[in-house]
Amino acid sequence: MSSIECDQFIARPPASVWRALTEPDLLAKWWAPGDIKPVVGHRFTLDMREWGPQWCEVLEVEPEKLLRYTFAEGVLDTTITWRLESEGSGTRLFLVHDGFVPDSMPLHGMGKGWPGLLRRVEAATV
Repeated sequence: MSSIECDQFIARPPASVWRALTEPDLLAKWWAPGDIKPVVGHRFTLDMREWGPQWCEVLEVEPEKLLRYTFAEGVLDTTITWRLESEGSGTRLFLVHDGFVPDSMPLHGMGKGWPGLLRRVEAATV
């Protein structure tokens, strides 16, 4: 296995969840500070505190549906894909974080961390 896959139901519409993923102030509330913009080709950093700034580049954008970007270029060289699907009155947020070295420490560590982070997204939605 070289990827992490998880999902979280969020009792907010896709537009609110999208903002939590793509607006720097909201992203910082639940994950990490950074200068993200949902624009293909936009290069940005996420401040991963003790791991330092991690370089990223937006690869694919479908507003309120899909956001894909590289993560930790030159360090992990992985890709994060967010997919949003309407579900009742809320949104199912899917995460695929792939490109890890199989059975590696980062894969296992981030695999344990992502579910807790996804539970924090709803509190950052507006």
